[in-house]
Amino acid sequence: MFIGEYNHSLDDKGRVAVPAKFRALLKEGAVVTKGLDNCLFLYAKKEWQELAVKLSKLPISKANPRAFGRFMLAGAMDVDFDNQGRIMLPEYLRKFAGLKKQLVFAGLYDRLEIWDEKAWNKYKHGTEKKSADIAEALGELGV
Repeated sequence: MFIGEYNHSLDDKGRVAVPAKFRALLKEGAVVTKGLDNCLFLYAKKEWQELAVKLSKLPISKANPRAFGRFMLAGAMDVDFDNQGRIMLPEYLRKFAGLKKQLVFAGLYDRLEIWDEKAWNKYKHGTEKKSADIAEALGELGV
């Protein structure tokens, strides 16, 4: 399970060290793709395969499922770890998420999100201010 918040730096070649505590969960392989809210999603290969199957079963006759499948699947890239526990984030994904030098890995149970640190802090601050309203809305969903 991925939980917590971790700060790391992106090097000039587009490499970033994945938090050490998560490397074992990703040892069978990992996939990075475009995420929602202008971040990247990093999945363990097994989790990614399960999600990809679900996406592939969405109806292609409807525009929104087609668009979401394209967004997630066409933007995806397998990533490998080097000897220092780093992965290479492709330029098109760094550009999509507006990643600069300082990054945040946010653990969200079945995936990691990779954020530009400034964007993460802005998002987090805004969400924290609305946390009571969000909790109330989720209560209606049984959470």
